[in-house]
Amino acid sequence: MLSRFQPAGLAGPRRPLLLGAALLLAAPVLAQTQPGLPAASQAIGLASDSLTLGGTVQAVLDANPGVANLTELANAASSRLSQTQAGFLPLVTGTATYTHLDPVSVANFGGQEFAFVPNNNFDAHLTAQYELYDFGKRAATTNLSRSQVQTAQDNIVVARRDLAFNAVQAYYSILFMRESIRVQDQEIASLVAHRNEMQKRVDAGVSTRFDVTTTDVRITQAQNTKLDLQNQLRNQQVQLARLLHKPQQADVPVKGSLGYAPQPVNLEAELLKASQNRPEAKLAKDAEASAELQTRLIERGNLPSLGVGAQVGGKNGYILPNVAITDIRLNTVAVAQLSVPIYDGNKNRKQRVEALANARATVARTADTQEQIRADVRQAANNMEFSQARYNNAQQQVAQATDALTKARDRYRYGVGANLDVLDAETQLAQSRLSLAQAMYSYTLGQYQLKRATGEQIWQ
Repeated sequence: MLSRFQPAGLAGPRRPLLLGAALLLAAPVLAQTQPGLPAASQAIGLASDSLTLGGTVQAVLDANPGVANLTELANAASSRLSQTQAGFLPLVTGTATYTHLDPVSVANFGGQEFAFVPNNNFDAHLTAQYELYDFGKRAATTNLSRSQVQTAQDNIVVARRDLAFNAVQAYYSILFMRESIRVQDQEIASLVAHRNEMQKRVDAGVSTRFDVTTTDVRITQAQNTKLDLQNQLRNQQVQLARLLHKPQQADVPVKGSLGYAPQPVNLEAELLKASQNRPEAKLAKDAEASAELQTRLIERGNLPSLGVGAQVGGKNGYILPNVAITDIRLNTVAVAQLSVPIYDGNKNRKQRVEALANARATVARTADTQEQIRADVRQAANNMEFSQARYNNAQQQVAQATDALTKARDRYRYGVGANLDVLDAETQLAQSRLSLAQAMYSYTLGQYQLKRATGEQIWQ
């Protein structure tokens, strides 16, 4: 007989049902106190002995070095922006030089030697330079750097969301595995009680040993299934420990339970929210803006620039009346410079062709991203709708299976039914309870998937 619940890595008809939803519906969010969310999602923070959902996600975000890496990259982008903004300010430098010359040129006048240059030359001055006008090149560079800062910040949002996805997935998988094990324990206890009752009937001579043996086989199968579930639970705990960067801790304690709290979904409103709030949409817009600003910067690359400068300082070596050549005198310099590019081998024109192609590519990427976002929202809404329908069906199945088991036991007790009917009824009841837990698990993750699809951030 095949196990009713097949864990990862084992063949079986129920493997796609129970594991597929975990992959399909997982969504990255941190539960806060929100109306319409399951009770397990309301608890936030770190308990004395275990992690709630909020504590789990926050601990994962705090422990992951990838977020710190992206944060530092954003800091570097902000620093580059500050560097480009410095181009709007004057550049002031101070210089001091000493030069010793030997020999120096001299001339003889009236029996006296006159040096044209002193042996010891001193020169100290301050220089101020300022680009007066560059036809918008500095402004274009600054705007491009500002766009890159926004991109770096949006990348942090995406990284935090993806980490939250993994944390929520591991958290609810652990809760689901625990609930599945609890259902399995109920079945094993019920089978053991049935087996003990049959043993009494065998001892009284009103039943055969075959029924006891058949029940023992079912108990063993149920115990094997429980072992499979325990293995999956351990693997999910290992996965959570890895996310927390505590690989040596095989069992990360978490608290909570599966819940079910249906909420209405306005598809059009969610689609509008997603188009405005999804970080992928913002990143696509960032890329579009950066490409446009890069194009503007290149277009201004061959434009003239006008700069001014001034220098003040003191030096010796002046040949002036009544002044010794070694005396240090105050001197000033003022300059204005106009630079006009004339020919660059058509480099700028080719750069503009490349920049325009990149800009068109970003526009197409934005359109594709928006289509993907809309698809994500629709899929999340569909998953919630069908998970809700499965929950309602599972409730009916549990009630029907419970009634069927009661009748099968009564029929067997009065000798008008077979032991196999009781065992099959036990199996059907356990499957119905697992289906109910699966529906609760799928719907809960569907809620988070919808929040992820619409770009709603519910972690601090």
